[in-house]
Amino acid sequence: MDIEAEIRELQLDSAEDSNGVTNPEDAKPEEVEMTDKVEVEGMKDEVHRNSQPAKVKDKEAAAVEDVEALDEKGKEKKRHLNVVFIGHVDAGKSTTGGQILFLSGQVDDRTIQKYEKEAKDKSRESWYMAYIMDTNEEERVKGKTVEVGRAHFETETTRFTILDAPGHKSYVPNMISGASQADIGVLVISARKGEFETGYERGGQTREHVQLAKTLGVAKLLVVVNKMDDHTVNWSKERYDEIESKMSPFLKSSGYNVKKDVQFLPISGLIGTNMKTRVDKSICPWWNGPCLFEALDRIEVPLRDPKGPFRMPIIDKFKDMGTVVMGKVESGSVCEGDSLLVMPNKAQVKVVAVYCDENKVRCAGPGENLRIRLSGIEDEDILSGFVLSSVAKPIPAVTEFTAQLQILELLENAIFTAGYKAVLHIHSIVEECEIVELLQQIDPKTRKPMKKKVLFVKNGAFVVCRVQVENTICVEKFADFPQLGRFTLRTEGKTIAVGKVTDLPSA
Repeated sequence: MDIEAEIRELQLDSAEDSNGVTNPEDAKPEEVEMTDKVEVEGMKDEVHRNSQPAKVKDKEAAAVEDVEALDEKGKEKKRHLNVVFIGHVDAGKSTTGGQILFLSGQVDDRTIQKYEKEAKDKSRESWYMAYIMDTNEEERVKGKTVEVGRAHFETETTRFTILDAPGHKSYVPNMISGASQADIGVLVISARKGEFETGYERGGQTREHVQLAKTLGVAKLLVVVNKMDDHTVNWSKERYDEIESKMSPFLKSSGYNVKKDVQFLPISGLIGTNMKTRVDKSICPWWNGPCLFEALDRIEVPLRDPKGPFRMPIIDKFKDMGTVVMGKVESGSVCEGDSLLVMPNKAQVKVVAVYCDENKVRCAGPGENLRIRLSGIEDEDILSGFVLSSVAKPIPAVTEFTAQLQILELLENAIFTAGYKAVLHIHSIVEECEIVELLQQIDPKTRKPMKKKVLFVKNGAFVVCRVQVENTICVEKFADFPQLGRFTLRTEGKTIAVGKVTDLPSA
């Protein structure tokens, strides 16, 4: 009898072992079921830290990738791109992002089944793919993204970081912080009857997101027409063409070159059609273009200067064996052991370690999303919006600057004049500001300053003015560093103007 029991125990042990449980003695059979393959793939040391499966949120997200397969050389071969998903609320941004992670093998079938069951219990069956990106309970209950979700995936030639921006108008400030880190944008539009129209009308988030993306430096846009499988659409070419013909003039008026910088393509985010592989002709006979992965791979990377002065706006900080800051490198390179300045409070710090997508690296160049461990500063002395910069050429810290503004849409009965107050969003800074003086109005046709003195301006005007903020902020001239010199002005939840820094007071 004892021998039989022993044999049974041994069989159980080996079964549990093959199921990928790290500690077979402690594991009960039920736990074996729940254990996620995802956690074990390349990240044995991460297993204990990530008790929640496939958690892909900004806060301490595990980049679920095969770390061992990436050697130093392999990392240099692949270029890196930040992609932000933007668009009206409920267009399917999180679902599309989740589907991309599933198709590129970052999430396994068992996790998906668990999310399907969870969504079914909430009687929201079509939301299960979005749960991959929306990890906190509030987002899942409401079905609305609040924070900017972050995850990583790879294709043959490129490493991508997905930034899943919220579509709801209450969370536009979060969307701005996501888009300011992005190189390219994926504008998700719902083809379902009535949904495209709601997002596109005045006050819809499709419009505001496009204008913000252009202002925040998202140079290339992929416009994906989602929900093509919906019963009101059924992969109809007429509906797709109607959306393209309405969006093209609007994208042009927002400053995009539709022929060069914008590409339209139809997809279904929920079932994954035309995403990793091209859509079958039996489903959609009229589409001959690329699928989503091909289109992302073909996008040309913006040129950046690895030898320029180092600039990294800080978007978040936390304590982890020292002070750790997060951000995207806009210019220059950083290596372990470098001495840097945290501006504007001019604190000298030393780089202890550099992490890129969860992997520790020795050096990192521009365009990478990094976590940098610093010594010589406490985390309470750092605010989001501070900039990590080189000692030799630090970033200017100012309380006032000259800017060129384009007024988009003022609130009703508001006049844009000296004394106007708004909220300034520039890279990762959110700061209250006041327009101190209007210097000159610019003729939109000739782009030259008008002669007459300007006291106030209306919607659509271009104006050069002096902007003042209460606290010292770090900005650059647009001509020197576009990413650190473009901004938006918002008031009462509406974007009223976009602009660029043209001049800084001499130090």
